[in-house]
Amino acid sequence: MTVRILQFGTTGQLARELLGQAKDFDVEITALSRAEADFADPAAVVAQLKAHPSDLVVLAAAYTAVDQAESERDLAFTVNAETPGRIAEAIGAEGPALVQVSTDYVFSGDKGAPYAPGDETAPANVYGASKRAGEQRILAACPRALILRTSWVVSAHGKNFVKTMLRAAGEGRPLKVVDDQFGRPTAARDLARFILGQAGRLAMAKAGDPVFGLHHFANAGEVTWKGFAEGVFALAYGAEAPSVAAGATADWPAPAKRPLRGTLDTADLQAAFGYAPRPWREAVAEIVSELKSLETSELGSAA
Repeated sequence: MTVRILQFGTTGQLARELLGQAKDFDVEITALSRAEADFADPAAVVAQLKAHPSDLVVLAAAYTAVDQAESERDLAFTVNAETPGRIAEAIGAEGPALVQVSTDYVFSGDKGAPYAPGDETAPANVYGASKRAGEQRILAACPRALILRTSWVVSAHGKNFVKTMLRAAGEGRPLKVVDDQFGRPTAARDLARFILGQAGRLAMAKAGDPVFGLHHFANAGEVTWKGFAEGVFALAYGAEAPSVAAGATADWPAPAKRPLRGTLDTADLQAAFGYAPRPWREAVAEIVSELKSLETSELGSAA
């Protein structure tokens, strides 16, 4: 059957990849922009559920300004917790299945090993706390909800680490990158294709099915930001890759504290879905290739 998906969000990395990859799956997406469903207005967003009947609701809209959240706590909690919670309450046990994307920032990063979904959460900043509050509200209200925690999301679109590093290298600036934070990069396209590939199963699954609840999704391979940058440069420049100096988190003071090792363990994902995310280098190679193609296309258009 064709799965009717109601998607909140159109411009973020995941939202764009969901729309771009939908053609490969038996789905029909109705995507609502911020102008149509502003998560700062919970009542207006909930009203869209009745206006757009669906089999699966995907929340690809969120407040993601990590540092700014420290001074905009109320807005972050409204967008990341109250509105998703109100959606889950409106769906309840009888409505469509629900997918929410969360973050590794719900963890403190102090465990000393990768985090499993059932590990204790202890957000170190407002953004992480708002996302954890959203998880709790959703799980309490909607028994057919899947919450996918992810980390270090990158793509050929929007603002992200891969694009920032390639731009810095292209400008010839000295490169110094944090080498004491560990995690797992995630290609937004891989996450989108996973969600779309599971749409039919989620739409049909009953409450209590192991596909629902908390799961972790990230491409395989733990790395530091410095190691991530070096991997990006190796893919983009080969033997001519620029050198990267090691920095510490303390070298870049920021309003929001970051977890030093928020690495996500995805073993539960494989157990529930029979799916193992591919290595991050393989996924990022596609992003680098796409960015090179876009650059070549832009140069051709300008000629």
